[in-house]
Amino acid sequence: MTWLVTGGAGYIGAHVVRALIDDGLEPVVLDDLSSGHAAFVPEGVPFIQASILDRAAVDRAIGERGVTGVIHVAGFKYAGVSVERPLHTYEQNVTGMVTLLASMQQHGVTQCVFSSSAAVFGDVDVELVGEDTPKAPASPYGESKLIGEWLLADQGVAAGLRHTSLRYFNVVGSGDASLRDTSPHNLFPLVFDALVAGRTPRINGADYPTPDGTCVRDYIHVADLALAHVAAARRLERGDSIEPAYNLGSGDGVSVRQIMDAMARVTGIAFDPEVAPRRPGDPARIVASGELAARDLDWRMRHTLDEMVASAWAARQAAL
Repeated sequence: MTWLVTGGAGYIGAHVVRALIDDGLEPVVLDDLSSGHAAFVPEGVPFIQASILDRAAVDRAIGERGVTGVIHVAGFKYAGVSVERPLHTYEQNVTGMVTLLASMQQHGVTQCVFSSSAAVFGDVDVELVGEDTPKAPASPYGESKLIGEWLLADQGVAAGLRHTSLRYFNVVGSGDASLRDTSPHNLFPLVFDALVAGRTPRINGADYPTPDGTCVRDYIHVADLALAHVAAARRLERGDSIEPAYNLGSGDGVSVRQIMDAMARVTGIAFDPEVAPRRPGDPARIVASGELAARDLDWRMRHTLDEMVASAWAARQAAL
């Protein structure tokens, strides 16, 4: 079976590509390299450098490579920036999804795993977020991901598309020292860049209504996330029953300050983080249950917080 991985040259997508290969599946990568890296694509894996908005390129990727399913990871994923650039966010994430689904329908591809986000829920006032928790996105990014889920559901009714959406928030760590998160907005690379440069890392907001005043999130290891995508793809291939969406949650979550403490502990670099203002679009707390995903996708937290930090730090050090 051949699976197209959109965004397969990015941090998350590249881990998905390797997990597919390890499971005996054949990946094809489509990525415009706006945030990905050609070097992240393994040798021998077909790679089409193009935007998800380029319908002709998407048609070539699907039609010429015998694609039987799609794992859709490509997208603009920065919640804070999306508040400043809503039109760009909707173009990439909504128009991009429409373009992809139209091409899939034309070529008779009826299986899709969507890399969604816990941002669809917004700033919820529940202890644990479940799949049916009301959706109230706090940013255009979260809204665009929710619309993506709606599009999949509608296409399921209209064209028989079999699909599932995987919702998660902060993805960290590395499953391969050659792959690292290079985002200019994500917490781990920001902290590592500061430490390498001899600067003091900072926390965006320490006055949230949480135990230590900093945001609380599910931090999950990227290799665990990749395995969940492959498990979902395999479930679709077998024709097994599948939920329209799964929360890939830790069940407890950790705060940004706890992350900072782990960073100092693992790297051996002592620091007291500076406190900056809150970023727009950042909910105080989102922690999800992963029970449904554990039941159907063998989802579990296979790494401790220190192991997540250590693997990410090793990848960062390898790039120096």
